[in-house]
Amino acid sequence: MMAYLPPYRYISGDELATLMKSGAKPRQDYVVVDVRDDDRIGGHILGSLHSPSYAFQDAVQTLLEETKDIPKVVFHCALSQQRGPKAARIYSELRSEREERLGNDPDTPNFEVLVLRGGFTEFQLRHRNDKTLIEAWDKNVWNNPYF
Repeated sequence: MMAYLPPYRYISGDELATLMKSGAKPRQDYVVVDVRDDDRIGGHILGSLHSPSYAFQDAVQTLLEETKDIPKVVFHCALSQQRGPKAARIYSELRSEREERLGNDPDTPNFEVLVLRGGFTEFQLRHRNDKTLIEAWDKNVWNNPYF
C-alpha cells in the first residue's frame, strides 16, 4: 500500500521567523496566507494575506493569480490541522495544474507550498512580542479562557 504524500511540507514557526527576517521580501519572495475565519481576531502574521476558509474555494483562482510568481507560499489557520492544510492542498494542486498548462515540468516545480506547523496559535506564543513578525496582537483575546 502506498503512503499518501501531501503536496506541501510543514515549516516550523522558527523557520518562518528566520525567513521573514532574512531579507526575503514579503509578497515577492514568499507570502503567508491566513485562512482563519472570524478567529483571525487577536493578531496576525505581518504582511499576511487573509483568505478565509469559508470562501477559499471561491477565492483560490484570484489567490493563484496574485501569487503566481511567488516561490514560497505558506498557509496557516489557528492550529494548522484542518483549514490550513486543506487550503494548501487545493492551492498546490491548482498551481501545479497551471504550471503544467504553461509547459513547466511538474517534477521540478518553481514554487513550494508550506503549512505553518502549530498554526498561528503556536507562532504567537513564541513571537507575539516581535513587531517584525506579528501585527495587531491583542493580549485580551489570547488571555481569554473562552477563546
